[in-house]
Amino acid sequence: MISKNTIDQVYEVARVEEVIGDYVQLKKSGSNFKGLSPFTDERTPSFMVSPVKQIWKDFSSGKGGNVVAFLMEHEHFTYPEAIKYLAKKYNIEIEETEQTNEDKEKANEKESMYLVSAYAQKYFSRTLWDHELGKAIGLTYFKERGFEDETIKKFGLGYSLDLWETFTQTALEDGYQLEFLERTGLTIVKKQNDGTTKQFDRFKGRVMFPIHSMSGRVLGFGGRILTSDKKAAKYLNSPESEIYHKSKVLYGIYFAKQAIAKEDNCYLVEGYTDVIQMSQRGVENVVASSGTALTPEQIRLINRLTNNITVLFDGDAAGLRASLRGIDLILEQGMNVKVCTFPEGEDPDSFAKNNLYEDLVLYLEENAKDFIQFKTSLLTKEAANDPIKRADTVRDIVNSISKIPDRIKKEIYIQECARMMDISEEVLYNTLAQIGKKELSDVQKRNKQEQKAFEVVKNDPVEKVNVQHVLERKIIEMLLLYGNQKQEFEDLVLKENEEGELVLEPEVVEAKVYEKVYLDLQEDEIELTNERFRSIYYTLIEDLNENEDFSVNTFLSKLDQEMVPEVSSILMEEEQYVLHNWERKDIYPKEKKHGVAQLVDETILTLRCNLIRSRIQKLQQHTQEQNDDNSEILEEIVNYLQLNKLLNAKLNRVLS
Repeated sequence: MISKNTIDQVYEVARVEEVIGDYVQLKKSGSNFKGLSPFTDERTPSFMVSPVKQIWKDFSSGKGGNVVAFLMEHEHFTYPEAIKYLAKKYNIEIEETEQTNEDKEKANEKESMYLVSAYAQKYFSRTLWDHELGKAIGLTYFKERGFEDETIKKFGLGYSLDLWETFTQTALEDGYQLEFLERTGLTIVKKQNDGTTKQFDRFKGRVMFPIHSMSGRVLGFGGRILTSDKKAAKYLNSPESEIYHKSKVLYGIYFAKQAIAKEDNCYLVEGYTDVIQMSQRGVENVVASSGTALTPEQIRLINRLTNNITVLFDGDAAGLRASLRGIDLILEQGMNVKVCTFPEGEDPDSFAKNNLYEDLVLYLEENAKDFIQFKTSLLTKEAANDPIKRADTVRDIVNSISKIPDRIKKEIYIQECARMMDISEEVLYNTLAQIGKKELSDVQKRNKQEQKAFEVVKNDPVEKVNVQHVLERKIIEMLLLYGNQKQEFEDLVLKENEEGELVLEPEVVEAKVYEKVYLDLQEDEIELTNERFRSIYYTLIEDLNENEDFSVNTFLSKLDQEMVPEVSSILMEEEQYVLHNWERKDIYPKEKKHGVAQLVDETILTLRCNLIRSRIQKLQQHTQEQNDDNSEILEEIVNYLQLNKLLNAKLNRVLS
């Protein structure tokens, strides 16, 4: 168990904008930051981070919380793992108390797979550096590739001995279960004819490349064979599992994420060694698609950090055309694409190895072409003087342009294409319109087919607003934002005037917001009806009463993690509509904090009115259901109606 002292230090030092900035490209928006959601596929940023409140809210998925909640949601960390990750990031020493057997058993299956993968990485790395065969075969190979010791250690490279079950047996002896060794793909388990099982090391005789998540957890491995065995695949990847989905992972993203955000550009290559060699040379904003075809999920991973991708191709042009599909996918995501090819016979690995940092950077800058320039030059070479092929080339390029969601960019690219291909813009626009019509027709056909598969059902009626829920939520918000502020409140005291009528007379009192709210609710014997709000409310009142220097961040660190998203939603919802920089236009909107006392008074009064209305409705229903003498109930209803009228008059509301 992690000590309370360590947890407190983590919450005190960790900055939500810094941690989330490692995963999402954040841009300033008033006092907050905005970025694209890491949880949904969106084009317009709706993910907000508040440095002041140290919370975040994703309006596209509804998720939110503090820095720990983000890591738990995004990286699927457990609470202790998130704390440990932050402690490591901010160089905080972790104090731990001994875990009980019960605590150890609580680690779920997914976590067990992560632990097995982390163990395997350390094992393969240790074999590489300490075992005679590891040094003679694995380390020699990496050295021959030009990798330095520091680079090999940084990327956690290793070696798996060319023996059938050495790794598996060692892992079992060290207490790791065969079930998780098999589920991560590290061990292959086969049933024998006699009913027994035999296990083998999947990666035997290979140099090992660990594949990390964006937070640095080992998800799987890529293994390269070093012998000339034609029957064995040159590269072998971990199979798909609960923790490893190759279509959603980019090799090197953990080491490149900060450089990508800083440079506002990502270099995309094909292989592991391309990433490692370029990173070693000093170009760190580089990732690889791990030998698989580029997927929308991988592109969106980059899009969280930058809107710019430069695709690096080998000098061999044979596979270039097939790779162009990846460019269309990037364009569909609304990203800016450049393409850079290396001289014939060179790839990113060899070019980085044979050139100095300055020469590498200069080459990338001078040879990175806009996608349309690249595609046009590539396809026109193929078309040569053949008019049919030339027409197909134009259609191919316009098809790529049609993928771009931004209309202005689309128009600029049409103009550029017309200039380069020496063809009229009108023809290109007509072709673009034809492609659009065909896509629309295809969508309509699919929709019709889907409609036939389902019965038509009436839409549900619009759900009524739950006034009680809204008011209780507002009470929590006021306590969080202004709980410890002292204000002058106008209390209403019910008195009888000279004519014998009941009237509300104002009486000014000074109190803290939380005191005012608590006493008013106590006086009226009001209990919050929403269970979550009620739990947060009592925790808040207790914390505000005990701590003069109450802060939202400290409060969230004490709160049950299940409640954290609810609190962040309450605090961040209105931030979505805050008006920024209006002062520059000489418009000065009144801030809510300048009318706190009025806000509290009106919220409590409205809550009272709502509860009175509910009480009146129940009494009226009772009179309709009972045939007895209802004179006392009717008198009670009249009194409630009179009180409701007085309260609404105070709120400047006219009742019909």
